[in-house]
Amino acid sequence: MSRTDTASAPAPGLDADTLLSATGVKVHFPIKRGVIFDRTIGHVYAVDGVDLTIKRGQTYGLVGESGCGKSTLGRAILNLEPPTDGSVVFDGVDIASLKGETLRRRRKDIQMVFQDPLSSLDPRQSVESLLIEGMKAHDLAPDAKAANARLRQLLADVGLPAAALHKYPHEFSGGQRQRIGIARALSVEPKLIVADEPVSALDVSVQAQVINLLEDLQEAYGLTYLVIAHDLAVVRHISDRIGVMYLGALVEEAGADDLYARPLHPYTRALMSAVPVPDPLVEDRRERILLTGDLPSPSRPPAGCRFHTRCPWRQETRCDTERPALRPVTLAGVPETHLVACHFAEDIDAGRIQPHAVAAGAVDPSADESADVSFGGPASLTEATGP
Repeated sequence: MSRTDTASAPAPGLDADTLLSATGVKVHFPIKRGVIFDRTIGHVYAVDGVDLTIKRGQTYGLVGESGCGKSTLGRAILNLEPPTDGSVVFDGVDIASLKGETLRRRRKDIQMVFQDPLSSLDPRQSVESLLIEGMKAHDLAPDAKAANARLRQLLADVGLPAAALHKYPHEFSGGQRQRIGIARALSVEPKLIVADEPVSALDVSVQAQVINLLEDLQEAYGLTYLVIAHDLAVVRHISDRIGVMYLGALVEEAGADDLYARPLHPYTRALMSAVPVPDPLVEDRRERILLTGDLPSPSRPPAGCRFHTRCPWRQETRCDTERPALRPVTLAGVPETHLVACHFAEDIDAGRIQPHAVAAGAVDPSADESADVSFGGPASLTEATGP
C-alpha cells in the first residue's frame, strides 16, 4: 500500500468526540528465505483487519493471550510499525500516511508507556535528561527556568521528589521507573497514551498504585488511554470499553461492565472463566471452560473463524469456511454497542447450541488456498544452501 509524505485532510464522517478511528488495520511481516538473495515465502499476519474507535477522554482496554497481536496493533497506531494496509485517523488526520518531519511533529500528540520500565529508559541519562529530551525536540522548553519548573511539576504529578531529577534509572525501584516513564510520556503534553502492559512487570502492591496514578492523571490532564494488557482484572478496573483480540483480529468489543456481565464470544467466555472469584462458594460452582490446543500460527491462520480450531461450540457450517464480521447482536438486554465476531452468538447465549469436546490437532494448510507451500525458514546453513 503506497504512503504519502503529506498530511491527509480531516476524515469525513467522524464525530467530534472521536479521537482515534482505526479501520481495516493490517500488519503483515514478510517471511524471507535465502542466504545470498532473500525471497519472500509467506507472511506473519500479526494484525489482520482491525477496526476500533476511541473516544476523547476514554480508556480503551485491549486484551488477549500472548501472540494475539495486541502490542503490534498498539505500535501500528503510533506508526512505530507502519501498517501494511488500513487507516489510523487520529484527531482528523490519517497518521498511517505520514512520514518524515510531518510524522515526527505528530508524535507529540501520541506517546507510549512501555512494558519494561528499565529497558525503556536509557541507563546513561539522568531523569532530567530523559524528560527534557522530548520537550526540546518539540520546542516545549523555551528557557531553562520554565523547563525546570515543568520538570518539577511532572515529577510531582507522578509522585516523585524533585531530587530524582539528578539520579539515574538504576537508582530507582521498578514502580518508580515506571512513574518516570509515565512522566516522560506526559512531558510533551500528549492527547493519547498507549500503555503496553504498563504494570505486568511490577509487584502486585505496586500495580494498584500505578493504575490509580494513571486514572488520576487522566482526570487532571484530560488524557485518552489505550491500555494493552492480559490481566483482565486490571483492564476491568481502568477501562471504559474493552476489545478482546484473538490471532490478529477483534472477536468481541463492548463496554467494560457489559463485557464482564455477559461475555458472548466463546473465546471471551473462556477467558472470563479463568479469572478467579474471591468467593469460595461461587468459585466452586461456576463453569470453567478449558481450551484445547495451542494458539495457531499467525503465519498460517485457520480459514473461516480463526477460533474454530479450539471452539467448544464449533458448527459444521460456516465456522470452517466463513470469517465472521464484528457485528452487534440481537439479544434482549444487550446494547447495540456490544459487538461480537461469531456466527452463532445468539444461539450459544440462548443455549440452543451446546458445547462439545474439542480434539487437539494441527491446522490443515490445504484448508486455505492462499497459503504458501512452505513458511518455515532454514534450520541451518546446510539446509539453506543445499539443493
